[in-house]
Amino acid sequence: MAMMDSDIQNACALVIDSNATSRSLMASQLRDLGVAQVRQATRINDARVILEHKAYDIVLCDYHFDGSEMSGQDLLDELRREHLLPYSTVFVMVTGEASYSKVAEAAEAALDAYLVKPYTMASLSDRLANARHRKRVLKDIFEAIERQDFEAAAGHCLKRFEARGQFWLYAARIGAELLLRLNRFDDARQLYDAIIAAKTVPWARLGVARTELGSGNVAAARRTLETLIGDIPDHADSHDVMGRVQMDLGEIEGALATYRTAARLTPGCLLRAQRCGCLAFYAGQRAEALKQLEQTMAQGLRSKLFDMLTLALIGLMRFDNRDSKGLKYAADAMTSELERHPNSKRLQRFDGLFKCLRFMLEKRVADALELARELTRRSSEQEDFDLEAASLLLALWVRLATMIELDEMDQLVTQLGLRFCTAKAATEVLVAMSEGNERVAEELRSSHAKIFSIAETAMRHSMRGSARVGVALLIQQGEVTRNAKLIDMASLVLKRHTEKIEDAEELTETIQQLHAKYVLPLGGTANRKRAAGGLALRT
Repeated sequence: MAMMDSDIQNACALVIDSNATSRSLMASQLRDLGVAQVRQATRINDARVILEHKAYDIVLCDYHFDGSEMSGQDLLDELRREHLLPYSTVFVMVTGEASYSKVAEAAEAALDAYLVKPYTMASLSDRLANARHRKRVLKDIFEAIERQDFEAAAGHCLKRFEARGQFWLYAARIGAELLLRLNRFDDARQLYDAIIAAKTVPWARLGVARTELGSGNVAAARRTLETLIGDIPDHADSHDVMGRVQMDLGEIEGALATYRTAARLTPGCLLRAQRCGCLAFYAGQRAEALKQLEQTMAQGLRSKLFDMLTLALIGLMRFDNRDSKGLKYAADAMTSELERHPNSKRLQRFDGLFKCLRFMLEKRVADALELARELTRRSSEQEDFDLEAASLLLALWVRLATMIELDEMDQLVTQLGLRFCTAKAATEVLVAMSEGNERVAEELRSSHAKIFSIAETAMRHSMRGSARVGVALLIQQGEVTRNAKLIDMASLVLKRHTEKIEDAEELTETIQQLHAKYVLPLGGTANRKRAAGGLALRT
């Protein structure tokens, strides 16, 4: 059979199918079409690891896998969400009649093509040719994204959408993602509304909720999501975003219930399972948390999608259960990861946590205390010291306090509270790590109230015509507490009233210095940016 295009002989392909006969047939068909390199995978977990380490031009993936709760669609969603599948890859889903409707719906947004069994060689060739053609038509968009010229890429998308050019819906979705990335929430909202008016699709309605959340209108985002989930209860990405809204509001129990639903809709999804386990930990549901997190450890420890925080939380729970064998197993896994990435400060902190827990389990309290002090000193000086690191430090000291009286602990809790209690969600995460220590929990909530009071006082000065006083207060308290919310607020108030403040340039420089030191990207340094319901912009 003739090759479908002149570049096909340079392409490499991956075939993912649990059925040996079907897998062999697809591989043979690809070779007949001119694909020189074809690799095969029998299980989804193996395929995920393969795709994490190498980019393929073509992926043929079966929808159903015997003995696995995870479908080919789940794999695709996870790869897209985690930026592990470049735009140049053509991903084709192969499905039976029973799952046709689900695959057809997915193809509308993030899937390049699909084939319904039984299919002919001509059908495969046609689907691949069309998908590769779309990649070439939208090449200007993808090349701009690769250059990280997001403004230009968004412009190309908007131009194609407005002209209703070829592949306009797909281009519009990419454009909306770019506008969200650029914090152009109003423009993104207009584009999503236009998409809905032209052709109602779930991801566009979810995009509206994401623009509302991104612009700070949490109440509106919640209403949009409630309507969307009511209309389409099995749209997992909607539950992801709703869970984020609930976390922003400090509703840990509600967020846990929502993420449970998302995980149930996509069984086998490593990311959602880890999220459920972490939230169960924070909600005090430790039996559920341990079961969920250890399952993800068994399922995906080798995967790039596996978050090492999972091991740290397992370690804390194994310590609380006085399970030295379980603690050692998690600690050994962490040590192996640290050996692969010896310069990771985050992994070094986790490793220190495990050593301290093992000292305590062995009744070596003096050694544990010395190491805890060293970890505290070292962590607080590091640029990536974030809420995650603070919560684990707090967990360590709370456990030490059950073994020995600690005079320094009150001061540490106050420092952590004033720095990291930026909102109700962050405060409740820290409170969850206090393990029922009422004095610690009360101090953390008191710190949150103090930060809120400082912000409120600064805003009153601003509204009464004394913006300079308000900015100065926020800068002074931001430097003392290192609280990101106060530093961010100082920047916002200064921008709003810059024309009325004579030394605005000097104040801006001071704020920028504080911002560089103490304000980390949303979600901290531990997690890559991902957006539920969106296309991952691989950069």
